Amino acid sequence: MRRRSLQILMAGVAVIAAVALLPSAVRGQSARTLRSPHDFAGIRDPAARSAALFVEAGKVLQHPRCLNCHPAGDRPSQGTGYPHQPPVQRGADGLGVTTMRCTTCHQAANFDPGRVPGSPKWHLAPASMAWQKRSLAEICAQVKEPARNGGHSLAEIVEHMSRDPLVGWAWNPGAGREPAPGTQAAFGALIKAWVDSGAACPAR
Repeated sequence: MRRRSLQILMAGVAVIAAVALLPSAVRGQSARTLRSPHDFAGIRDPAARSAALFVEAGKVLQHPRCLNCHPAGDRPSQGTGYPHQPPVQRGADGLGVTTMRCTTCHQAANFDPGRVPGSPKWHLAPASMAWQKRSLAEICAQVKEPARNGGHSLAEIVEHMSRDPLVGWAWNPGAGREPAPGTQAAFGALIKAWVDSGAACPAR
């Protein structure tokens, strides 16, 4: 009888432990997915809804797969944000310097045996679009301003985020790299909904 009671007690402890772990597991799953624009329909204030859409899209914009190519200086990052090796530089066109072009190593597709990522037209984002170490509000302001987004309209930004192959690489980064949350289609839908709702920026 005592042994049976102990078994029941231990089973109860296991259940409590599993429940205690559930919130962090849910949070981890949430970080790997993207909510749809429909999920924000309940926010009545248009500006607040627009800002919330951008915050959700920010899961991608602030993910290492994006930040590594939007460096604060002229040297890209790799992995989870450590300095690129070899120590390449941006160059005048964002494709590297004369002696070390991006395409010296990065080809049109991932080369998993060598753990070298690749995509057509592999290059750094313009220096004006540096996102590392910046808040989501600062990134939002950059995305909206043609002087700091490569001269693009918001409609062109939607097209870029939704269809550009180099942006799409973030969801197919090759062996050993965590992909960006959700899918490119889901990310593009959030950016479009953000623009359609007024392109409001979060407070921070």
